[in-house]
Amino acid sequence: MATVTFYEKPGCGTNARQKQALAAAGHTLVVKSLLAEPWTAARLRGFFGDAPVAAWFNPAAPHVKSGAVDPAAVGADAAIAMMLAEPLLIRRPLVEADGLRCAGFDREPVLSLLGLPEPGALEGCSRPHAHTPCPEPAAASAGAETVRP
Repeated sequence: MATVTFYEKPGCGTNARQKQALAAAGHTLVVKSLLAEPWTAARLRGFFGDAPVAAWFNPAAPHVKSGAVDPAAVGADAAIAMMLAEPLLIRRPLVEADGLRCAGFDREPVLSLLGLPEPGALEGCSRPHAHTPCPEPAAASAGAETVRP
């Protein structure tokens, strides 16, 4: 089993289900706040691999849902700059395991960690039709939480 670093938005229901699935599969999670992490452009870019820039964005982010940000119209450098300024724009979770990284729960290394050909209902916002965004998380903790199976 792997040790998985899992960057989440604290309080996100979808991230909670994703963490539960990884722990149930026997993995140890080191859970960190995506919002409190001191990101650099190079480090953040490493989670996106060869995915198209539009796929780097969290489709449930308030600025994306409102149309203020059009992920399809943003270049790579601008996208990273926007995400460093507003981490809620980052597609989540960010996952790192066995030297591999990804953004989202529908690609490697997540699929191998879960032993699934696809993630099913574990990807996407758990409140897709909500008219208001999720509540802001309480003061984002800079510390890490460890979840063991």
